[in-house]
Amino acid sequence: MNILGFYQDHIKQKLSPSQVITLQILLYLISVQKTVQISKLSNYFPLPIKLESKGKHIQRFLTLKELSLPLFWFPLVKKIRENLFSFSSELVLILDRTQWQNTNILMISLAWKKRAIPLSWKFLTHKGASNLTEQKAVIRPVIRLLKGQKIILTADREFHSIFLSHWLKKYQKQDIFFVFRQKKSTMIKRGQKYYKVSELKVHVGENKLLLNQKITKILKVGTYNLLVYKKQKYRQKSVLDKWYILSNLSSPEKIKKIYSQRMGIEAMFKDYKTGGYNLESAKANETRLNNLILLIAISYTISSFQGQKIKNKGVQEYILRTNEKGRKERRHSSFFVGLSMIYWAINDDFH
Repeated sequence: MNILGFYQDHIKQKLSPSQVITLQILLYLISVQKTVQISKLSNYFPLPIKLESKGKHIQRFLTLKELSLPLFWFPLVKKIRENLFSFSSELVLILDRTQWQNTNILMISLAWKKRAIPLSWKFLTHKGASNLTEQKAVIRPVIRLLKGQKIILTADREFHSIFLSHWLKKYQKQDIFFVFRQKKSTMIKRGQKYYKVSELKVHVGENKLLLNQKITKILKVGTYNLLVYKKQKYRQKSVLDKWYILSNLSSPEKIKKIYSQRMGIEAMFKDYKTGGYNLESAKANETRLNNLILLIAISYTISSFQGQKIKNKGVQEYILRTNEKGRKERRHSSFFVGLSMIYWAINDDFH
């Protein structure tokens, strides 16, 4: 059974017939109208009732306990994993945080096609970076969900904490690995003295992998491998920044490759916000906002899979422009192709 077929059967098992219809309408509306703002969704919701009642109907739906991540989303994630990857594949998971106004979300996602598929997320009750307890709360359910699969977790400098690396090392026997970029102020022990990693010398384009290093002055956290890398010039522009990447992997090229996939979640966040669903315009309490993100996750995943299917068939030029003079990189993601297919299908109904 394909993912879309499983999705249809899954929602029918979890929701009542009327709730299934509401879900399908909302998924359609957020894709077409590019918004998750409840007041705007109410304007387009096709129920023959007062506008205020439409808003209350949507709000009630968004408080359903059946829409919890473990009950509703995790079974879909397992099916997605089965369809996209073999059990022997390495899964690259990306940990990141996004914030707008007073909303602060920590999310873990699965790297796929230069984008990311959301797996689990948590609202933070404060502004700024997450702490170790919050990071564990997001990571642990996903490790259980993907038990037996080789996982490599990657994150940027915000997650440089040595304590997260130390906690993940206990999962190494379960094929759990990590690739975390470090701040240049991180300390490393060389001989009997500590130095900032920024003092380590490396030439442009050079990889320097230091094995079994004592990182930071914190006791009893063990040793780690540290990749020091200075990127080559990009489009004739000099690159001054160096990468310092902490890992329990021992291949420099693999560490670089894994970390490069981290940008997939940045692209996904853009799709969630100004690039697709305008999530930052949503004004809802935490429960409703959590379920709005769930709806986006479902819509985003379906659009991405449909877009990739269209690309595989080589018919995307019937939906949108695929070429642009002087442009070398691809013009549209699978998500955007899939999202555009909705408009194409609607317009086609009028011909």
